[in-house]
Amino acid sequence: MKGNGVTGNANPLRRVGALVDGARDWWEHAKAWQRYAVYLGAVVFALILPAPAIGTFMSPGSDWTTVLIYPIGTYILLAVGLNVVVGQAGLLDLGFVAFFAMGGYSVAYFGTEYGWNYWATAVMGIAMAAVSGVILGAPTLRLRGDYLAIVTLGFGEIVRITANNTDEIGGARGITNVPHPTDIPGVVDFGLLPAPYYYLIVIAIVLVIIFSVRLQKSRVGRAWAAIREDEDAAELMGVPTFKFKLLAFAIGAMIGGLAGGLHAGRAVFIEPNTFPFILSATILAAVVLGGAGNLPGVILGAFVIAWLPERFREVNWLKDLLGRDPAEYRILLFGGVLVLMMALRPEGLLPSRRRKAELHEGTGGMGTMGAEVTGPDTDVSTEAAK
Repeated sequence: MKGNGVTGNANPLRRVGALVDGARDWWEHAKAWQRYAVYLGAVVFALILPAPAIGTFMSPGSDWTTVLIYPIGTYILLAVGLNVVVGQAGLLDLGFVAFFAMGGYSVAYFGTEYGWNYWATAVMGIAMAAVSGVILGAPTLRLRGDYLAIVTLGFGEIVRITANNTDEIGGARGITNVPHPTDIPGVVDFGLLPAPYYYLIVIAIVLVIIFSVRLQKSRVGRAWAAIREDEDAAELMGVPTFKFKLLAFAIGAMIGGLAGGLHAGRAVFIEPNTFPFILSATILAAVVLGGAGNLPGVILGAFVIAWLPERFREVNWLKDLLGRDPAEYRILLFGGVLVLMMALRPEGLLPSRRRKAELHEGTGGMGTMGAEVTGPDTDVSTEAAK
């Protein structure tokens, strides 16, 4: 296996993986001031990211700040939320877009029909998404693997179809004139310029990351890890698995609702087709591609998933090679990159050590999300004998 060019030393991604492992070792033994210096550098980088000099390369044919808001910023926020459910608790959710829709429609409906302040509607959207997560999870979280995935997929489609057929919330026409975030006098003026929305979504991402990291290092995070690795064993050891799985769904839903509220306030118009199933699949792909369970990996995966299709749209040599606008093939090319990535580095771009070990042990790095899957370095004959 190690001489076939896929998993051997000839694989450049393996060498990159070795560098990543070295950086991870340094991080684990880094002093507090070194870690805070890295955090500060990451925040500063995020603040200067909309600079025109960066945008000239990253998105030469589009407004770079707008692309940073949607899809990049929104995808990152959604991926961090889905990572709580998939990466930390090991629950396969194919209907995550439903919570994104809950947040967006709450901001749109209460803002246009009742004239509520934007910040109040955003809080309402987060609350409604959390309640939806509990309503979905309470009867379904006793299911596992593929069965849970099918139920969540159905829930996402139910929300979209219900919105499409409910005149009270605009039906197929959607809702227009969604209020912008309320201005903060002397601090920020939300209007048509994209910069304030970008910094708002950066603040939201930072807060959600802090919240997620604190959870992961707490008793709750340890319970989620136990459930992900072996739910039956966790239950035998006294972990109330149902309660913690329900909590994971509720917290993930809250983050999805927050992303929906921010998107609606910026977009001014939403309609049911804004929330298709393919968006759930795309965010799940971002989590798995980056490295489920590892926040830096999830953020990187979401960035790549959101940015690559936009960049393919503007590659001139692709236009010459294909003889037509590469935008017509960008999803195909993007899918090819994903397939190549999964073949060369199936554990993701930046996997956590624990999830990487799960994959190589034969669980596919997915905990209880499905049947065992042979890892890239696992002996197939050994797996067949199990």
